Amino acid sequence: MNPQTTPAATPPDTAFATPWGTFELTRFPEDPRERLRAWDAADEYLLRHLAGEADSAAGAATGLAGRTVAVLGDRWGALTTALADHRPFQITDSHLGRRATLANLARAGAAVDESRLLTTRDTPPERIDVLLVRVPKSLALLEDQLHRFAPALHEDTVVIGTGMVTEIHTSTLRLFERILGPTRTSLAARKARLIFCTPDRALDPGPNPWPHRYALPPDIGPVSGRTVVNHAGTFCADRLDIGTRFLLAHLPVPAPGARVVDLGCGNGVVGTAAALAGPGAELVFVDESHQAVASAEETFRTNLGPDAAAEFLTADALAADAVAPGSVDLVLNNPPFHSHQATTDATARRMFTGAKRALRPGGELWVVGNRHLGYHVKLRRLFGNCQLVAGNPKFVVLRAVKR
Repeated sequence: MNPQTTPAATPPDTAFATPWGTFELTRFPEDPRERLRAWDAADEYLLRHLAGEADSAAGAATGLAGRTVAVLGDRWGALTTALADHRPFQITDSHLGRRATLANLARAGAAVDESRLLTTRDTPPERIDVLLVRVPKSLALLEDQLHRFAPALHEDTVVIGTGMVTEIHTSTLRLFERILGPTRTSLAARKARLIFCTPDRALDPGPNPWPHRYALPPDIGPVSGRTVVNHAGTFCADRLDIGTRFLLAHLPVPAPGARVVDLGCGNGVVGTAAALAGPGAELVFVDESHQAVASAEETFRTNLGPDAAAEFLTADALAADAVAPGSVDLVLNNPPFHSHQATTDATARRMFTGAKRALRPGGELWVVGNRHLGYHVKLRRLFGNCQLVAGNPKFVVLRAVKR
């Protein structure tokens, strides 16, 4: 592997300096207006510790040569790219993160072995000698993944977590300690901290509590009282969020034969409601989270039967390589206004743009969102029209038609 130095024309926030060289890293999809980096101080701290350069109260460098290395939760591939010579397994819930990793590895001139780029739904490696954990925002996802990886660890496995100080709480450390073994933290450096855990093979953490199932409340239309399945990390895994509830109260009934997309499907409750309301509709569930798509499929099949026809896609919004342009009649969307810890409307903009591309002439996009986000302005600019279907002091349901 040949670490790539950054040319003078490259914006400085794409040059990631590590003990293994300097790499040009970007998020996915690449956007020249993007000012958020593809790494942070937590990634830097972990790599400096592995190289023996960090004063983290843990001493010497961690030997990686000849050892099976797994990187859990690497957000944009910064850790996987820097350690590419050691052929680490990467485990991510994010389709966007995986795409960023592939692009960053290729840009660095690293050999790409896609069989080592796993999702949170894949079977973990049988044996792991070094487990590096980028602490996720979701404590539930961390709990689920530690349960899944515990059998692959042995008494000599090195386990190191990393995160910003604001991401590591007492509850985070308790999860490591309860599921894997004795745990301690490093000193903080540039508002980042490391977690050191010693696997205890005699420890019995009990069963993995995920996925979680619950019954939906009454008076929300076709899915009233129905069962929802949530894998760890899925948005609102223990309750129905109020935005989705508002959309369900005003959900359009799909025409027979209509192709309907639940975009950013989460646990799939909106698409499942559409399928129950319009039995002849063809449903497509799309999310960038592997955990969400698995949740949506189980929710759908729990309520419509194991043989009910539907598509389940892990993809970036409605990218042309996922859903053919002009092939959809109705898109239902509750867009997130945060992405990988950052508050941004970039995801909503991509969803709206992808929906317009995927819709047939006359097709409709229905959106629920917080009133203050001003989605009506974006939709009117993109579609040339936007109708207020319903509103309350907090939320609006909007309808845009492709002309």
